[in-house]
Amino acid sequence: MQRLKLNTHISGRYNTELENLKNSILTMGGAVEQQLCDALAALRDNNRGLAERVMLNDIMVNSMEMQIDEECMRIIAKRHPAAGDLRLVLTIIKVNTDIERIGDDVERIARLIVKGNLPVSEDIKTGMIDTGHHVMEMLRQTLNAFARLDEQAALKLHLEDQEIDEQYKQLLTQAVLEMQQDPDLMPHWLEILWAMRALERVGDRCKNICEYIIYMVNGKDIRHVSRTAIEEKLKELR
Repeated sequence: MQRLKLNTHISGRYNTELENLKNSILTMGGAVEQQLCDALAALRDNNRGLAERVMLNDIMVNSMEMQIDEECMRIIAKRHPAAGDLRLVLTIIKVNTDIERIGDDVERIARLIVKGNLPVSEDIKTGMIDTGHHVMEMLRQTLNAFARLDEQAALKLHLEDQEIDEQYKQLLTQAVLEMQQDPDLMPHWLEILWAMRALERVGDRCKNICEYIIYMVNGKDIRHVSRTAIEEKLKELR
């Protein structure tokens, strides 16, 4: 496992600021992970009360995002970070945005439950929950990779997003077939499709975070690198 070692500074306070910033983003990520867990439980049990709590808690996540952004701007203005420190701060700014957007995706799922637009098909509902647990595990592992600055784990998770995409496509195909059987429920189905898409987007955002981790560790941007090249890089690190 390759790790990025943060610079040691004369100012102990600067070291503390950087460590606190990293811990803040992990705390925010943990809050969003819990939000997703609660939303899936609400979907499973048709628990509107729990879904409403998920929606309310999104306000807290938004507040955390703003606080982290402000701290990043303060550190850039005051400390003028360079090299690995600058990569860390820039990475946290990007990760912060994606985690907040995961929170928005989770809120969309909770809104589906609050509005009473649960899937009429148990197969679709089960498929959404299964996909949700898959992306929740990916989110958990992504946050762990960030905490450890683990390039190898980030590369592996980056590849895993394709599995989530395939799972989503299968679920979407099944949903379209069921929609065709009862066109009168089309407005209802559109809400469900948006929620399904939100689950798939969580996987995309985890993939983004993995790209940021890799950039933070070795300074390389893999956003437009082929899957084959990523697989080769992963083999080198094993």
